[in-house]
Amino acid sequence: MNKEILELVKKVQAIAQAGLEYANNEYDIERYLELRDISVEMMHKLTGYNIHKIRELFANESGYQTPKVDVRSVIFKGKKILMAREKSDNLWSIPGGWADVGLTPFEVAVKEAREEVGLIVKPIRLLAVIDKKRHPHPPGIYHIYKLFILCKETGGKLGCGMETLEVKYFGIDELPQLSERRITKSQILLMFEFSKNENMHAICE
Repeated sequence: MNKEILELVKKVQAIAQAGLEYANNEYDIERYLELRDISVEMMHKLTGYNIHKIRELFANESGYQTPKVDVRSVIFKGKKILMAREKSDNLWSIPGGWADVGLTPFEVAVKEAREEVGLIVKPIRLLAVIDKKRHPHPPGIYHIYKLFILCKETGGKLGCGMETLEVKYFGIDELPQLSERRITKSQILLMFEFSKNENMHAICE
C-alpha cells in the first residue's frame, strides 16, 4: 500500500468533514458530502476494509478534524519493561489505549495501567509525543499522536485485565512478537534509552 496516497485520502476526508461543519448553503453541503463519499471509496480500495464500516466511522466524525491520541504507560522494573499481550491480536504492546474525554494524559496513563496490567502507578513525566505516520506502523484509517508517559509502580497486583491475556517484564534482548499497530521495536528501544538516561529530553516528532 502506498502510504503517501493513504495520507492524501485522510486529508480529503478531513477537508470534507471541516466543510460539512462550516458550509452555509445546500450546494456546498452536497459537494462536501460527495467529497466524503470519494474518500470512503478510496480508503476502501486502498485498505480493503469494509466500505460500510469506513463510511460509518467517517460519518460519525463531525467538526474540525484533529488527530486521535493514544496514551502508553511506560513501566520499568530494573532493566526490564512491562508489556501486555493483547486479546485482540494475541501480540504484545506497552499498556495503553485511546485518551478519554475528561481525563488528562497522566490520568489516562494511570487508568490504562490499572485496567490492563493491574498496577497502581504514579506518572513521572512525558517521554515522547510521536506522530504515528512517521514510524513503521501498518497503515491505518486515523491520524494518531502517541504519548509515552513514564510511570512508577506504587501498588496493585500485576495481572491481566479485560483486554489482555498475559503480562510480563522483558529485557531489551528478549522482546516478544509486537502488536505493530500499537508499538514498534524502535519505539521500545527509545523507551530503554530514556530508562538509561534520566536527563534525556522529551521527544516530539
